[in-house]
Amino acid sequence: MPQRKPSHPSPAAALSVAEKASLTSGAGDFVTQESAAAAAPAVMLSDGPHGLRLPKESGDGGQLDLHSAAPATCFPPAVALGSSWNPELAEQVAGAIAAEAAAYGVGVVLGPGINIKRSPLCGRNFEYFSEDPLVSSELGGAMVRGLQDAGVGAALKHYAANNQETDRMRVSADVDERPLREIYLRAFERVVRRDRPWSVMASYNGVNGVPVSENARLLTAVLRGEWGFDGIVMSDWGAVRDRVAALRAGLDLQMPGTGGRTDLEVAAAVESGALDEAVLDLAVERLVRFARRATNPVHSPGAIDVAGHHGLAGRAADQCVVLLKNESALLPLDPSGGSVAVIGELARTPRFQGAGSSQVTPTRLDVPLDSLRELATGADVRFAAGYALPGAEAESTDADTQLFNEAVRLAADSETVVLFLGLPAQDESEGFDRDHIDLPAVQTELLGRVLAVNPRVVVVLSNGGVVRTAPWQGRVPALVEGWLLGQAGGGALARVLFGAVNPSGKLAETVPLRLEDSPSHPSFPGEEGRSRYGEGIFVGYRGYDARRCEVAFPFGHGLSYTTFGYDGLHVEEADGVFRVGLTVTNTGSRGGREIVQIYSGGPTDSRVLRPVRELRGFISLFLELGESRDVVVEVARHDLAYFSEREDGWKVEGGRYRIEAGASSRDIRAAVEVAVEGDPSKIRLTGRNTLAEWLEHPVGGPLLSEWFAKARAEAPQEGQGALADPVMRRFLAGVPLDVICEFPQSPVPPASLGALADAVEARMAEDRERRS
Repeated sequence: MPQRKPSHPSPAAALSVAEKASLTSGAGDFVTQESAAAAAPAVMLSDGPHGLRLPKESGDGGQLDLHSAAPATCFPPAVALGSSWNPELAEQVAGAIAAEAAAYGVGVVLGPGINIKRSPLCGRNFEYFSEDPLVSSELGGAMVRGLQDAGVGAALKHYAANNQETDRMRVSADVDERPLREIYLRAFERVVRRDRPWSVMASYNGVNGVPVSENARLLTAVLRGEWGFDGIVMSDWGAVRDRVAALRAGLDLQMPGTGGRTDLEVAAAVESGALDEAVLDLAVERLVRFARRATNPVHSPGAIDVAGHHGLAGRAADQCVVLLKNESALLPLDPSGGSVAVIGELARTPRFQGAGSSQVTPTRLDVPLDSLRELATGADVRFAAGYALPGAEAESTDADTQLFNEAVRLAADSETVVLFLGLPAQDESEGFDRDHIDLPAVQTELLGRVLAVNPRVVVVLSNGGVVRTAPWQGRVPALVEGWLLGQAGGGALARVLFGAVNPSGKLAETVPLRLEDSPSHPSFPGEEGRSRYGEGIFVGYRGYDARRCEVAFPFGHGLSYTTFGYDGLHVEEADGVFRVGLTVTNTGSRGGREIVQIYSGGPTDSRVLRPVRELRGFISLFLELGESRDVVVEVARHDLAYFSEREDGWKVEGGRYRIEAGASSRDIRAAVEVAVEGDPSKIRLTGRNTLAEWLEHPVGGPLLSEWFAKARAEAPQEGQGALADPVMRRFLAGVPLDVICEFPQSPVPPASLGALADAVEARMAEDRERRS
């Protein structure tokens, strides 16, 4: 699309070509170039989707140094926060991160990440919210608002289709237009349109063979032209290969700085005419506007409220814990009596975040074992390591045996066992994907030995990506998914286990029975530099449902220490919005939080493949014991659309849709059907369209049928030929109409095709006029 001319007077007017070029790359690793002449201050950037990673000495420290960051609050990473299903909570967390950013002089936080969890093997899944674009957009958008309402910019990332770490700098995500739009761009679209992030980060990978940093269609036509994005596009660190091509495509800022080398390339391209100077001017205009607002925080820099933010991190973690299983109400444990064997080194040496650019130096750390002991008012809490974490000490069979024996003795001598299992840090990180989704063999062997002496076992998981539970979950009465919960996660786990907090987290991704069941498994991570997204739109629960595949735990699942009833589901439509209402009642024994999930399915006669159900909305509510509340979830009519590649746009099909309310994608409590009027077709019919396409067209079908009826009336014997035979019509369904017109006795002679197509256009115009 043509570039918009910069408004006048443009900030670029006072700058030389070289000065303008210098603004389009960083001045260092985490700071932009300043320009006094353009009144553009330098902007300090920081990693930090769930807390700041800022080098101690300056904001421009080495990008590869992941261990010397200044202390900051480590909030629950996205893998955990996604399980809260609570946008208000995410907004509060982002506001606290913004306050810490302002205290350090940081103008932009590099996050949130809203990429889809296409495969459970992706090494960076702990940085992402969900396998579903709606959950990702609601939580991600809340974080954008929380940051920017406090005057600190967000960098929405990683745009786009960045769903693996294998060969991430070069791989091409080869994805058809419909899944690209419905799954991988959908969350970005929703956040850009609604929450207006100040910047978007272009990802390392390519899409359909074109590097994203040089992809004019994604960066300019879609992001700016369709969605109205008015911020800057920055590169991921080291993503740019051709600086001039990237600038031409719509990438404003290359990061990190290159010491002026690529600035010279830009200036030379302008001087030679290879790059239109107006393109550079437009990027400079956007960069200057960005710099001015990113250095104008709402709150003055000040001391960080370390204690207050740690408390918020704990309250957030409380809502992220997912109770997967709780047979015979084994949980919560009684803090006032009995004996509890806490087993597993992860209880004493917790994993609370993932590795890579998001790694935070916490201001303090709550250890699960210590927190359990603090909350135990009379219970006897004892500990055995059970296993060693890799790298902690020399590993040997004798050492494992000794740790096993100590743990088994303690388990046999205790009323209940709380066994902490999970993934070691080296199993998942930015930069590489996992090879499998199994727990370490030493841990599953320990689990078996403990169960042999004490069946009252609560397993607590610590992991940034999904782990396989199917081989052993049937033998365990209680199972808690603890994810990576941030620096206050140890206290949250203790509160849930002892019942001070009623668990309310819900899975934002499916736990499969085995890796091979994952819809993307046959084509992940691809080969020879290309990853084919062969599962199309059937990602996550959409794919498991389409294949009627059993799962260990479904998307949206999460138990509570209380129960909830759903009644009176009804739907009202007005002004393009469906208001889905129902009554939710706490029918259990204590107060608790429920996540009501609204799904849609259909229409039943859809002309394209549709998922069994798709999440359309949700609401989080806390109900006291016995309390009932009427709730309404709004679903925009447009959200029922699919992306039509043939019509090159979103299309709502007419028909009957199923609206469902559930406690998970496979725990549907109520359903109703609603009639939805479809969008008018945008297809311009020609002779190259098949007979089936003509007959299915809302205008062309009836008109062609009129021609058939007229032919039968005018020539009854001839009119009862091939097209009057249902079997032959089915046989001819895939034949273009211009071929059928050449058949003898065709009801539509070749010379009439143009008139027939014109008649269709005229009726469609009349229909558009009527609707308007």
